[in-house]
Amino acid sequence: MFEPVIAPSGTLLGLLQRGRGDGTLHALTAPRPEALAALNHCVLRDPRHDWQVENRSLYYARLYLDLNGELDAIEAHLFGAEDVLDTDESRTGLALAVLGHLASYGRRDALELLRRYAAHGSNWAWALDELALRDDDAGLRALAAPVLARFPADPEGDAELAATVRDAFEPRPWRLWAEDPRESIATRVRAAHETGCFDRWQRQMRPTGPRPGWSVQAVFEWAQQGLERGAALHVPAARCLTAVAGPEDRAEIVQAAKDGGDGARCTALRYLADGNDPDALGLIEDAVATGSTVVVDAAVDAFERMRSLAAIDRARGWARRPDALGAAAGRVLACRGGAQDRDLVLAALREAVRGEGPDAPTLWTLVDGTGRLGIACAAPVLRHIYRETASSHLRGRAARALAATDPSFATGFAVECLWDCEETTREIAARHAETGDTRVVERLRRLAADPAEEAEVQTAVRSRIGPEETAV
Repeated sequence: MFEPVIAPSGTLLGLLQRGRGDGTLHALTAPRPEALAALNHCVLRDPRHDWQVENRSLYYARLYLDLNGELDAIEAHLFGAEDVLDTDESRTGLALAVLGHLASYGRRDALELLRRYAAHGSNWAWALDELALRDDDAGLRALAAPVLARFPADPEGDAELAATVRDAFEPRPWRLWAEDPRESIATRVRAAHETGCFDRWQRQMRPTGPRPGWSVQAVFEWAQQGLERGAALHVPAARCLTAVAGPEDRAEIVQAAKDGGDGARCTALRYLADGNDPDALGLIEDAVATGSTVVVDAAVDAFERMRSLAAIDRARGWARRPDALGAAAGRVLACRGGAQDRDLVLAALREAVRGEGPDAPTLWTLVDGTGRLGIACAAPVLRHIYRETASSHLRGRAARALAATDPSFATGFAVECLWDCEETTREIAARHAETGDTRVVERLRRLAADPAEEAEVQTAVRSRIGPEETAV
């Protein structure tokens, strides 16, 4: 999937792509055709940098409801020729999830689209999962024949069906079909289920990886073999060292951390850091100076896991370094530093925004630390991150930090956060938004009454308004 192109944050499209609450508020006051065009653009061209963790579907579904939006564009997207040419689930996943939410709100047209796509579309398994949560038994039973027809009645097709049944995210349809009155369907699904269970048992009986009695060198070789295959195994390998290494092996492990192969060096650094070995910090510094990219990343990661006072003291000395170790030191202080480290954390936050922009991965930890340490003068930087980042998760972290550092948050960003795409951000807003604003009270009442809203958000809402105000 190509990286999404995100419009400027001051535009309606940019706001909707980011999932900001202001996107909904602006869409509801914009001309309806313009708002629907921007909404369809987002749903059909997933704007998320990480579509597997960021939320947008409920946010967009609610806006379709508010705009009384038609689903013609989604239908054309799902059933166009490209569905056959590009079967990556990220192309259609967001649209299917939006339809799932709309179906749960009672939109019959959304339910019918999901049924049709489950029967005929390439990403049928996703549509079936959405229906498993929302459709009735009769609707699901009607899909048994077209779904099973996707798997040829030969050994290869039966094996593929068994793997699909075994790995199904939502098992409800398969359980229904295993009890289908049509014997041809029930027999085949039951056989697939039994085969899948047997396959799982066989995998459990044939574990790969370290065995009891392995030596330290054998663990290092296993980590190196994984690296050569493109699999980073130094983390589980370090755990294996904990089981197999004794005091007599320390010299060998330290030597591997100094000049071993990349797999052994990464494993040894992780093991020594996790054990707070007295030489670990010096070895990490040397690895950053002399190691490959893989070793540098492993050394930095190992350092960030250290929680000793020595590691925090060393972080204070490294925080101004203009390299990966300096950036890691800023994150260590953000997580575990004290009030005396506020200036260093603030400097790291500003440098990250200045050098890498509002979507820098390092900002997640630095933003959290800014809120934890209550760095009030960081509020302008946090507001910039909140407005500009394309990551709805990072924006939520910025909102949490602003709640702890910015006195204007309750009457400012907290209000729009009530419409945010992330439930954790809506929860923060529900706890802090100033109820003197009539929009806030009305939104709180709506969230309290919405069955699709997360329980944590509704708990926060009810802590702000009385039971008599939640009734609609």
